[in-house]
Amino acid sequence: MKRWVGVILAVVLAGVAAVAIIVGNQGDDPPELVAVRGVIGSEKKPFFDDPRVRAAFARHGLRVEVDTAGSRQIVSGVDLGGYAFAFPSSVPAAEKIKRDRGATTTYSPFYSPMAVATFEPIAELMTKAGVIRDSGRGYQILDIKKYLDLVAKGTRWDEIPDNSAYPARKRVLLTTTDIRTSNSAAMYLSVIGYVANGEDVISSDAQIDKIAPVVAPAVLDQGFSESTSEASFDDYLALGAGKTPMLVAYEAQYLAHVFAGDGAIKPDMRLVYPSPTVLSKHTLVPLSADGGRVGELLTKDRELQSLAARYGFRTTDPQAFAGLVAQTKAPAAADLVDVVEPPTYERLDRLITTIDRTRP
Repeated sequence: MKRWVGVILAVVLAGVAAVAIIVGNQGDDPPELVAVRGVIGSEKKPFFDDPRVRAAFARHGLRVEVDTAGSRQIVSGVDLGGYAFAFPSSVPAAEKIKRDRGATTTYSPFYSPMAVATFEPIAELMTKAGVIRDSGRGYQILDIKKYLDLVAKGTRWDEIPDNSAYPARKRVLLTTTDIRTSNSAAMYLSVIGYVANGEDVISSDAQIDKIAPVVAPAVLDQGFSESTSEASFDDYLALGAGKTPMLVAYEAQYLAHVFAGDGAIKPDMRLVYPSPTVLSKHTLVPLSADGGRVGELLTKDRELQSLAARYGFRTTDPQAFAGLVAQTKAPAAADLVDVVEPPTYERLDRLITTIDRTRP
């Protein structure tokens, strides 16, 4: 009898111990995530804020936190000492950071061509003025050379013949962000500088001195400019053609809303591609080993690449972007051919400084 009591007692104690272990394990905290902080161009913040993106990083043990700044600010106006990575929106800016910080590599997980967000009545007026035409490939293009001719003449909207749709007294100008702080404006300046330089990439100080007076009105005569591309695109969505008839933006900003089907892109809104245009290659510079992990995951992780495509970015997997375009019938160009390279960071910076010195 005593022997059976002992056996029963042993079984009970073993069960209690097992339950204690299970309960104890259930109470354990999940593994601590490694916090990785970076500074990024503002147009990428919705992507990094997406819970699905956060979850994808968490599965790899990372909690990625970001601050935003204009891409040019990231180069010269942000103390990068406390960051694990910098993620501006262009290769020239990233290469400057890479050299300054002694980084050994960069990652370019996605890119976006520069585009013009406008409205159907404005596009029709620009077509009448000979500035916008059909590409023959399913999208419209804005001829930069013909646009600069209008700028040089100081053309106003109400001077365009047969204009009853938008008889505004103000100048015909593309709206940009501030060239001193924002990459989207700097990329636009690269394009108009290329055209003004005889359709050649700016490569000397003499060329800069020659073309600066030609392109300066296109950026300075706008008046106040937002410092980030996200703020300017929000104005386009919310305030309409009265405030922003034509906005230089990233293609991704427009397509992200089309892909999401969130109703932000109204029926009269249009996406037009400048000719020539330039690709904004969003390029991450790792400033620590953990920052390098973020760059590698953004480039190689299939889920993160798929999510980037949903935010309008063209990724290393072309099918992810093409599939969304086909599914939503988005007005995206499949085969942009008139694409130019931006000048080096130093040349572009000198052009911006030269123009800025003429600011009233």
